Order: sequence, then structure tokens, then C-alpha cells
Amino acid sequence: MPSDASVSIAGRSPGLAETVEAVVTLPTFKRPKQVLETLASLKAQRTGRCFAVIVMENEAEAREGAKAVLPLFESGEMPGMVIIAHERGNCSAYNAGWQTAILQFPNFRHLLVIDDDEIAEPDWLERMCGAAETLEADVVGGPQVPIFADASHARWAEHPVFAPPYRETGRVPALYSSGNLLLGRNVLKAMGPPFLDLRFNFMGGGDSDFLSRCAQKGFVLGWCAEAKVTETVPARRVEADWIRARSLRNGVISTLVEKKKRAGTPLAGLKVFLKSLALLAASPLRGAIRLARTGSLTSGLYPVYVALGRVLAEFGYANEQYRQPEKN
Repeated sequence: MPSDASVSIAGRSPGLAETVEAVVTLPTFKRPKQVLETLASLKAQRTGRCFAVIVMENEAEAREGAKAVLPLFESGEMPGMVIIAHERGNCSAYNAGWQTAILQFPNFRHLLVIDDDEIAEPDWLERMCGAAETLEADVVGGPQVPIFADASHARWAEHPVFAPPYRETGRVPALYSSGNLLLGRNVLKAMGPPFLDLRFNFMGGGDSDFLSRCAQKGFVLGWCAEAKVTETVPARRVEADWIRARSLRNGVISTLVEKKKRAGTPLAGLKVFLKSLALLAASPLRGAIRLARTGSLTSGLYPVYVALGRVLAEFGYANEQYRQPEKN
């Protein structure tokens, strides 16, 4: 549970109902304009479910996001609350919001996650909750559809860094991202705080690790292809060095998550390392196949960089892309 020093409530809407069925958690950091746009999309949801929003401000000094959204909550225009997650890092922000949801809304059934560079389609919440109920899934993911700041970059949508892992609704073996996610209250209660491992705070991957542990614990995972959010992709994120850094980082995260999954089993570290070496050896062929299929050299290089990142992780390499968010 977050300590009083790490989380504080900046404001809340009056007469907040305890009968809230769904809670949407929305972390924000130095994006006052974007977080308002995200909130507008949440206000426009078509659903009969009673839901509330928790905005987690993770910039504890200037608090631009909190200042921008507070009037909406305090006027009652948006049901929910604004909290300050004083400890920097995306894992800290998620942990603060999820634990606040448990403490403040004792009757919620579904917790949803959306980021402050995303816009929810009008039926997003209803479709996510409906998928959880229809699929009898404890955790549901949905697609993050990239909207590129420069329209000429639309060809990047199928690159593995941006493309969704699944195309059809149904139960799935694994999920990787919290950018469009639903968690059952039962999941949060069973996993217990801190939900996300703070070692991933500035690297990313805390969500992948958490979702891996959920699957390992036996929770049912699902995918709702119809519950889309759009994600703004600045021009910076299609530059070669950013794509390369993200690909290497994905490899690092893969190694760290797998090591945690295998912890306590015989020769766990050696097995992960040998798997990484095997993937590195196979990556040129895998890359050539991807290149032939897509015609994109950058897509072809993706498995090479991921495999290289896996091996580099064994030697302490960590690409903390979120340490300097202005460059991310």
C-alpha cells in the first residue's frame, strides 16, 4: 500500500458514488493538453455502467496535468479523483492509482488503464468490460492504434514496435502492455501491492512483468480487438535511433521478465542465457524472412535488435527510455 508520503489526493468530485462498477486509471506526466483530450474521450463513453476516473499526476512539483484536470473533477463534470504519485516513474504511478482504486472504491469489478497520449473510442469501456464477462477473462488487453503526427509515417503502423500482438477477439496466452488494459478486482487483490516492480520504473516493462506473473498465477487472459484506443506517435518515435533503442529495450525486458518467471528453478539463469544466444544466432534468418514478407529493412532488423538486447541484459545493459521523457 502506498504510504501517505508517496500518494496524496489533490481533489475529487462531490458525491462520488461507492457503487462504481468500473474504475479507469489514467497516469499523466507533463502532458496537460493531452490528458484533457483523454478525459474528454472518457466523458464521451457510451455505457450504462457507473464508472469513475483516477488521474495519477506523476510530476509532483509543477503538477501541470493535475491543475488542468482538477476543475473537471471538483465541478462534478468528471466523476472520480486526482491523486499525486510523488515517487517518479511509471510503475510508481500505476501502483498509486491501482491501490487508490481498491481503497476508495470498495465495490468496483473492473479496473481499466489508459495513457495520457491515448484517446478511447466511444464504446471502449463497454467493450472491454463486455469482453471480460463474455470471455470469462480476468485480464483483457486491447489494441493501441498508432496515429502518427506526420501522416507520411503511417507505413510504420505494421512495425512490431507499433502493431498489436493479436488481431481477433478471444482468449490469449500472453499480454504485454498496460496501454489499453482491463484488470479484474480479483487480480489486484490476489497480486497485492506493489503491483508493478519498481525496477522497471524508467525502462518500461513493469506491465509486461506484471502480466507475465498474472498468467503464471493462472489468471485467464483475453483480447478485445474491437476495444480500440488511438495513440499519438510523435515524429521522434519513427527515427532510426528511437526504433533501435526501443527494440533493444524490448529484448532486455524479455530477459528480465523470463528470469523472474524461472526464478527458483534449476539452472534458471543459464537456461535464459542459452535461449538468448540461440535467438541471437537465429535472428539473421528470422530477420531475412520478415524482410522478404514486409519489404521493410527496419522490420527485418527488429528480431536482431531484440535478440541482441536479450544478450546485453546479461551484462547489465538497461535502456531507460523513460528517464528523460522529453527525448521519448
